[in-house]
Amino acid sequence: MYSGSLEIKTQSEPLALHYSNGTVHLVTPDSLAEQRQDAEDHNLTESPCFSVRTESHRERSELAFSDREANSKGEGEDDNLLENATQDANESDDAHRHQIPKETTFSIGLQIVFPFLLAGFGTVGAGMVLDIVQHWTVFKEVTEVFILVPALLGLKGNLEMTLASRLSTAANIGHMDAGGDIRKLVVGNLALIQVQATVVGFMASMAAVLFGWVPEGHFDIHHALLLCASSVATAFIASLLLGLIMIGVIIGSRRVGINPDNVATPIAASLGDLITLSLLAGVSSGLYKQLEHSSYANPLVCVFFLALTPLWVLIAHRVPSTREVLYTGWEPVIIAMGISSIGGLILDKTVSNPNFAGMAVFTPVINGVGGNLVAVQASRISTYLHMSSVLMTEPGPRTHKCPNPCTTFFGPSVNSRSARVLFLLVVPGHLVFLYSISSMQAGHTTLTSIFIAFYMTAALLQVLVLLYFADWMVHWMWGRGMDPDNFSIPYLTALGDLLGTGFLALCFHILWLIGDRDSDVGD
Repeated sequence: MYSGSLEIKTQSEPLALHYSNGTVHLVTPDSLAEQRQDAEDHNLTESPCFSVRTESHRERSELAFSDREANSKGEGEDDNLLENATQDANESDDAHRHQIPKETTFSIGLQIVFPFLLAGFGTVGAGMVLDIVQHWTVFKEVTEVFILVPALLGLKGNLEMTLASRLSTAANIGHMDAGGDIRKLVVGNLALIQVQATVVGFMASMAAVLFGWVPEGHFDIHHALLLCASSVATAFIASLLLGLIMIGVIIGSRRVGINPDNVATPIAASLGDLITLSLLAGVSSGLYKQLEHSSYANPLVCVFFLALTPLWVLIAHRVPSTREVLYTGWEPVIIAMGISSIGGLILDKTVSNPNFAGMAVFTPVINGVGGNLVAVQASRISTYLHMSSVLMTEPGPRTHKCPNPCTTFFGPSVNSRSARVLFLLVVPGHLVFLYSISSMQAGHTTLTSIFIAFYMTAALLQVLVLLYFADWMVHWMWGRGMDPDNFSIPYLTALGDLLGTGFLALCFHILWLIGDRDSDVGD
C-alpha cells in the first residue's frame, strides 16, 4: 500500500481509507457515526506514526493519514500526481497502440481508385508489350521464355509488394519517423530483395527448363544458359528499380497523410509488370543474338549476378528488421514462384497455338488486376492486426476455421468494407482497360459482347476467390505467429496468376468451341 495519503472518491459520496494498527478499512459517510461510537475500540487517536484529520462537509468527507503530519500534504499531492501521470501515460500508450484509422467506404475507394487505375494501365502496357514480343525470334525459338513471364512478373508480388506491405506497416506504426530508422530499413530491405530476386530468378529458369523440356525429352545447354542469364539479370535489375520507387512512394505517402497501404502496392504493380516484361524481352533477345557470336556471354552474366549474392546477404544480415526475413522468408517466395511457373506453363501451351494468340495481351491485365487488389486487401488486414496490438502468439477467434464468405464481404468491419470496394472495382476497371486495348488496336481478339461476358466472369471469379483466401490466410498466419506482410502476399499473387491464366485460357477454348474466332485481329 502507499505510505502517503490516499483519496478515493465516487460520484455520490466519497470513500476514505483508514489506517488502524496496520490494517486498512473502507469508511463510508453512512458508517461514520457508527465508527465514531466505536472509536475507542479501534483506537482512532493520533500517534507519532499516524495522524488523523477528519473534516465533515455536507457533500464531502475526507480522512487523511500520513507518517509525518508536516509533510503529509506534500507527499499526498506527489503520490496523486504520480498516480495520475502513470495512468495518463498508460492510456496514451494504449491509445497509440490501438489507434486504427477510421476509414469510410468513400475514403477507401477514393484512395484506392487512382492507384488502381494507374496500376491497370501499367498492366495494359505490359500486355501490349507481350502481344508484340511474342512474335520475336527468341520467343518463337525458345518458347520456354513464356514460362518465365508469370514467374518474373510475379516478383512484384513476391518481392516488391511484400516490401511495400512491410514498409507500409512500419510507416503506419511509426517506425519510419526517425532518420536513422529509415536509413536502416531502406538499406536492409534493398539488400534483402536483391538476394531474393537473384535466387528466385535462378530457380525460375530451372523451373522453365523442367516444365518445358523434360516432358519433351529434349535439352539444349545453350538455351538453358540463355534462360538462366535472362531470368537472373531481369529479376535483379527490375527489383532494384522497383524497390527504390517503392521506398520513395511510401515515405512520400506518409508525409502527405495518405495511407501507404492504399497506394504502394498498386504503384508497385503498375510499374512492375511493364518494367519486368520489357527487361525480359530486351535482355533475352540481346543474349539470344550473342549465341551466334559468343557462347561465353550467358555463363558470364549468370556468374556475375550470382557472385554478388554474398554481399547482399551480409548487408541484409546486419539490419535486425531484415535478418529474420533473410532466414525465414524463403518458403513463400519459392513456393509462389513454383505456382506462377505452372501458370507460365499454361500460357506457353496456349499462346504457342496460333488459334489462341489473342490471349497474350490480356494475360498480364487479368493477372495484374487480381494481384493488385488482393495485395491491397492483404496489406490492409495485416496493418489492422498490427495496429490492434493482437499478440502474434495468441490466435484470434477466426484463425482455426475458414471465415464465412458473408462475413468477409458483408460484415461491419473496415476490412469487409474494403473487400466490397475492391470487388466493385473489378468490372469498371476491366472495362476501362479493355477499351484502352481496343482503342489502340492491340491484340488479336475482337471485343464482342460474348467475349466481354466470359472475360468479366473469369475476372470476377478470380478476385472473389482471392479476397476470400486473403481474409482467411492473413488471419491464419497471424494466429500461427507468422508475419502476414512477409508470407501472405507471395502466395496470394501467385494464386492470382494461376487462376487468371487458367480461367482466361478456359475462356478462349470455350469461345473457340462456340465459334467466336478472329485470331487475326491486330496482325
